[in-house]
Amino acid sequence: MTAGQYIDHLASNGRYHLTTGDAAGALGISQAAARAALRRLMRRGEVAVPYRGFYVIVPPEYRRLGCLPGDQLIDQLMAHLCEPYYIGLLSAAEYHGAAHHRPQQLQVVTEKNRPALDCGTARIAFIARSNVREIPVRLLNTPRGTIRVSTPEATALDLVGYPEHSAGLDNVATVLAELAPSLDPDGLVEAARLSPLPWSQRLGYLLELLGFQDTASPLATFVTDKAPHVTPLTPAVSMRGTAKDPRWKVAVNTTVEAEL
Repeated sequence: MTAGQYIDHLASNGRYHLTTGDAAGALGISQAAARAALRRLMRRGEVAVPYRGFYVIVPPEYRRLGCLPGDQLIDQLMAHLCEPYYIGLLSAAEYHGAAHHRPQQLQVVTEKNRPALDCGTARIAFIARSNVREIPVRLLNTPRGTIRVSTPEATALDLVGYPEHSAGLDNVATVLAELAPSLDPDGLVEAARLSPLPWSQRLGYLLELLGFQDTASPLATFVTDKAPHVTPLTPAVSMRGTAKDPRWKVAVNTTVEAEL
């Protein structure tokens, strides 16, 4: 069996990833010979390498992109790396119908920082969160299998928790306006228990600002019971002399303008 026949066999059985060791074992050759054979397939655009030693098979419809889309390879890659993950932030918001501005990269939350990966036109950015294993997710289907996507409630908290990865607070508010109808108020509190308290304070303030008082109401009870201190709406700006929102214990030290 040639390397080309081998990847055709994998694809015909619904598998679109392999390692150097997989190819060497299947073809009965050394790893060096397997790498050489796979390089020939790379030159033909039939496979791509998003991570050293990990290959993906590129079907004809994606060859102009030079790789599979990020969401069609991330689950297999993270299994290869033996690391937990979920698709989060703006990428997760898009899956939940909040796609005002389509993200230019797939945002993946992991336990530790990793450099971004580029594979053809696909780009995967990693954001570190220590308790990634505890965050509630939904399993969604792609043409190559399932992916882990943060729930709408966990996504909302991540957006306010990582505004620097979400194109700023104005864009966060814009996305929240589209995401809010999908939020379960009680689920929001459960997700809040897994997140820093300032995230809940800022999220509640923004939801009320956007007109979703009923959605935010259970979260307000949680903040009243748990949050001992006032937190700035944006940490990068001083909150000295700014107005304080007593319900959310938020210092309103910036003006937020959602694009509605």
